[in-house]
Amino acid sequence: MPTFVQILDFIGTFAFAISGIRLASAKRFDWFGAYVVGFVTAIGGGTIRDLLLDVTPGWMTDPMYLICTGLALLWVILFGKFLIHMHNTFFIFDSIGLALFTVVGVGKSLSLGYPFWVAIIMGSITGAAGGVFRDVFINEIPLIFRKEIYAMACVVGGMFYWVCSLIGLEPYICQITAGSTVFIVRILAVKFQICLPILSGESEETK
Repeated sequence: MPTFVQILDFIGTFAFAISGIRLASAKRFDWFGAYVVGFVTAIGGGTIRDLLLDVTPGWMTDPMYLICTGLALLWVILFGKFLIHMHNTFFIFDSIGLALFTVVGVGKSLSLGYPFWVAIIMGSITGAAGGVFRDVFINEIPLIFRKEIYAMACVVGGMFYWVCSLIGLEPYICQITAGSTVFIVRILAVKFQICLPILSGESEETK
C-alpha cells in the first residue's frame, strides 16, 4: 500500500501536470508539447530538491510520474472544453500542487535527517520551482517573480509544519495542516489581493 506522502505526491503530480498542460493548451501547444510542459511542471521542483539533497530524482526510478502526467494530458483532452470554461481551473490545480508538493518536500528533507530550516527551503523549492519551469516554457514571467504571494505561501506552510512537529503532533497531522495552510494562504492572498511590497528602483525608462 502506498504511504500517505506517496499519495500526496501522486495527487500533487497530477494537479501540477494539469496546471501546466492547461496553460500549454491555451498557448496552442500540440499534445507532445503540452505533455512536456506538464511533466516538467510536475517534476521540476522535486528534481532540484533531490539533486540538492544528493538523492536520485524520483522520476528516474519510478514511472509513476510519467504515467501520472499522461493521465493528466488525457484528462485535459477529454474535458478540455469544460476546463476552459472554468476560468479558475489553472489557479485551483496550481494551488493544490503547490500545497501538496511543499508538504512532500518538507517531509522528505526531514526523513533524510536535515534540519527544519533546510526542510522549509526544500519544501518551497519543491512547490514553486516546477511553476517557474512551466512559465518559462510558455514564455510568461514566472509567478514567483511577480508580486503575488506564491513561494511565500510555501514558507508559511513549512513553518506551520515545524510548529506542529514541535508540539508533538502526528506526522500526518503536520502534513495536512501544512498543506492546508499553503492552500489557504494562496487562496486568501489572491482573493484579497494581498501581496509583498515591490522593491522600487530606477527603471531603464527614467535613466
